[in-house]
Amino acid sequence: MITPSVSEAMSAETIGARLKRLRLQRGFSQRDLSSPGVSYAYISRIEAGARTPSVKALRKLSQKLGVSVEYLETGRDIRDVDDRELRLADAELELRLAENTEEAERKLSTILEEASAAGDVASATRARLTLGLVAAHRGNHLDAVERLESVLDTADVRPSTRADVYATLGQSYAALGAPDRAVRLFEHCLEQLGDVPEHAASRIWFSTLLSYAKTDAGDYEGARAVIRAALAGDGIDTDPYSRMRLYWSRARLAGIEGRSAEALDSIREAIALLKTTDDSLHLARAYLMSAGIETGEGNDETADRHLGEADRLLGDLAQPVDRAMLLIGRSRVAALRGDGASAVDSARTAIDLLGHTHAGEAGAAVWAFARGLSLQDDVGAAVDAYHRAIDLLSVHGQRHEAGKAALELAHLLQAHGREQDAEPILRRAYDLGVDAETPSPGQR
Repeated sequence: MITPSVSEAMSAETIGARLKRLRLQRGFSQRDLSSPGVSYAYISRIEAGARTPSVKALRKLSQKLGVSVEYLETGRDIRDVDDRELRLADAELELRLAENTEEAERKLSTILEEASAAGDVASATRARLTLGLVAAHRGNHLDAVERLESVLDTADVRPSTRADVYATLGQSYAALGAPDRAVRLFEHCLEQLGDVPEHAASRIWFSTLLSYAKTDAGDYEGARAVIRAALAGDGIDTDPYSRMRLYWSRARLAGIEGRSAEALDSIREAIALLKTTDDSLHLARAYLMSAGIETGEGNDETADRHLGEADRLLGDLAQPVDRAMLLIGRSRVAALRGDGASAVDSARTAIDLLGHTHAGEAGAAVWAFARGLSLQDDVGAAVDAYHRAIDLLSVHGQRHEAGKAALELAHLLQAHGREQDAEPILRRAYDLGVDAETPSPGQR
């Protein structure tokens, strides 16, 4: 059911009734309003509802009454299209400012229905885009893909004009376990941008996203090549954000490949650049990444310090996924210190926060949960959690992390005399690129 628009709500007052109201408010008689071609008798018939005014009559009457033709005809000062544009802007602002976005999303859905029924392509496209971006932000990537894909062929939705749309769509592909589609999309974006100087920042952004997608697809050499080319390209020296993104990408790739020292060097470079800006949110996320690398190396004190910095910087800026990553970090630190109960509690809260969204992060949370359970000697539950974590991590492009989780599971099984069960898990760890002899952080 389409909700009545403002113009429909105003239609209770007829043109004739509106004309008479405005005439009386201004103290005019019907003769005062008359002019060549618009006699007072004609005006009388309009007010009585016996005639519909012509375009010419509307123009002359509106001039004398001091109102717009649109208002005289519809009771509104703006067209339906302009009204939808204003309502779209209001809903978009509400999405940015409100804690609960349900009302703004409802408004957008209403506008989309109205615009589609009226053939207002521009408003319908804008509503679909915004709803798609919101769906991705909530972690509903399937809905995001459906909405964003439906408008990609629209003339005004190009990588040069709406880089955020293409970036979000590619990230949703990756989150759904289709990094190859993200690779193709970002390569297409870079081709479309070309070598135009004013597109330098967007080109670097898409290069960063392409390196992420190639990493998720297991093409590590391709990801490194993209980062190297972007770091050597134009525009990188004058834009700290562009350089930060590339260092971040390099840190992520190195971390996934198990090159922790390189990962730490790169994320420290990113943190140093972020400290020169006022971007507290991205700086907090950089500290979260750094803490994750440090816990992987068994450095609980440094990781704990970086988690504290992240917590301080996040403040009210934190999204649920940020809070979940902070809790995952706390769980990992607790596990390194042998505190299984705290590790389980933090990981369980992170899992609840993530729900059925952000599957890659959910894999990390379940892995932390499994580690805490193993410390509590709840072997059966720990084994189940490890299997789930390995599946989530491997499906969502985190092969090295999945391999390390598999290795931990194999060691757990061996420690409880289940060598036969451990054998296929060790093979899987090896297939995922992890040396079966590599000790886990808790074993160093």
